[in-house]
Amino acid sequence: MMPASLADRSHLALRTEIIRTCRDMNASGVNQGTSGNVSVRIGDGRFLVTPTGIPYADMTEDQIVEMTFDGTYYGPCRPTSEWRFHRDILQRRTDIDTVIHTHSMFSTVISCLRRDIPAVHYMVAAAGGEDIRCAEYATFGSQALSDHALKALEGRLACLLANHGLIVLGADLRRALSLLVEVETIAAQYWRTLAVGTPVILDSAEMQKVFAMFKVYGRQDVGDSDLVCGGLTPPAA
Repeated sequence: MMPASLADRSHLALRTEIIRTCRDMNASGVNQGTSGNVSVRIGDGRFLVTPTGIPYADMTEDQIVEMTFDGTYYGPCRPTSEWRFHRDILQRRTDIDTVIHTHSMFSTVISCLRRDIPAVHYMVAAAGGEDIRCAEYATFGSQALSDHALKALEGRLACLLANHGLIVLGADLRRALSLLVEVETIAAQYWRTLAVGTPVILDSAEMQKVFAMFKVYGRQDVGDSDLVCGGLTPPAA
């Protein structure tokens, strides 16, 4: 572990959070072994990314790799083989700061069918659109795979990678991991509906209503004509 005195210079707390996120992914079942990878922008054309081939349980802060957008890396370990799409997404998508890639079971199953995930559930909207696209296939770690992922992610916060897995984006690690769990849940729901029969897909008009509601979801200042606040304390029984 890096000395605490280097915290400001080396983003020690962020390195720790990356490792914790990786371990949480495996513990929750949305990733297996060393197959997933995580990156976070740290500004000035730089980002942190997980190293290649190191089990999350053994990973230490000094093994998290710092990189620049020209492909230069710093530290004792080489970056994940998927560093190209982490770099390209962070460079292209200034609206997000975190990229997570996994081989989560159900998202990967759908990706092996080379299908998009349609609006089988309204929570598809959490990924930014009316569907979750499946990027074209290319060999892992290749520039072609990165190019395909960028195309599938246009206007989206998640995409499948054909015969491979899933990418999700977020403003930070917490939100990206939350979206990862949501997308994997939707993929599982879609897989199960396909096993039973033909799912009914929500139409564009309904999804537009969902997008509008998502804009105010969770806000305390949004009114509801059928909802009345009775004060901070309920009356005595």
